[in-house]
Amino acid sequence: MHIPKGALVVSCQARADNPLHGPIFMSAMARAAMAGGAKGLRANGKDDVAAIRALTTMPIIGIDKVFDDQFPVYITPDFESAVRIAHAGADIIGLDATPRRRNGGPVENLIGRIRKELGREVFADVSTFEEGKAAAAFGATYVATTLSGYTDETAATNGKGPDFELISALVAAVSVPVVAEGRFDTPDLVAAAFERGAHAVVVGTAITNPREITKKFVQATQPWAYEENTSAP
Repeated sequence: MHIPKGALVVSCQARADNPLHGPIFMSAMARAAMAGGAKGLRANGKDDVAAIRALTTMPIIGIDKVFDDQFPVYITPDFESAVRIAHAGADIIGLDATPRRRNGGPVENLIGRIRKELGREVFADVSTFEEGKAAAAFGATYVATTLSGYTDETAATNGKGPDFELISALVAAVSVPVVAEGRFDTPDLVAAAFERGAHAVVVGTAITNPREITKKFVQATQPWAYEENTSAP
């Protein structure tokens, strides 16, 4: 199953410290996103993927975050993590396609095994133009700008909005669909990505993380905010 051209994909994820963590909440979030018109979903871990799969036949980009202090790569770092989310019902396997150290084999081998042994499409998260070209050459079905700003090499771009330059460069250079992801927090930014040739756009925090959305609004209150004096007179 493929991501339709022009699709908004909603990333339904919540880490363990988030009040919405877990398959019950993430499946409800996915249901809300579908009702709003999303044409694809991204989810982390076999439990969340399975819960969302039970709701829909819509394309699901499944990832499996495996954190290890010794390795910077944690998004589906090895074949075993890919197997878990494939068996849970993911149509498309998302993975970190950067050349950084991972607890697993080379990314080119991982992409090939997912395509051949699991029969799943591969959604390659990259941070640079060179990584995107390499992922496409390795056989990735989609190349996504997800990690731009989140690697040591690209950290300077974090906080500056989506990486439109990377989107445009990849669209011009690779034959596979380019998906825009990372720091899309307004409809205008989503439209701008499509204007630059993106096949689809993934939005996460701005739609599915009420805690972070609330923080942004609270920041606007700071000039008027005060702490009530509760001390005794």
